[in-house]
Amino acid sequence: MIICHCQSISDQDIRAAVDWMRAADADTIITPGKVYHALGKRADCGGCMPLFLDTMRQCDSFGVATAAERPPILRPARLRLAQAR
Repeated sequence: MIICHCQSISDQDIRAAVDWMRAADADTIITPGKVYHALGKRADCGGCMPLFLDTMRQCDSFGVATAAERPPILRPARLRLAQAR
């Protein structure tokens, strides 16, 4: 399925880029910008971003499953406050 029509990026392209980045560095923080860069493309209008992000999140290798396992800076503020107490 085409996710980004401006740059002709499919869901398979996104999954392949995420898997490749995760295999290269298990600790890297994967962002849409890094996915675009890995595919040799650039974001254009941004209309695809919600679907682009959903596709990234669905990848098995995208990242950790629970908020408690994320690096502190990426945890929701509510969770950070609860753990600090």
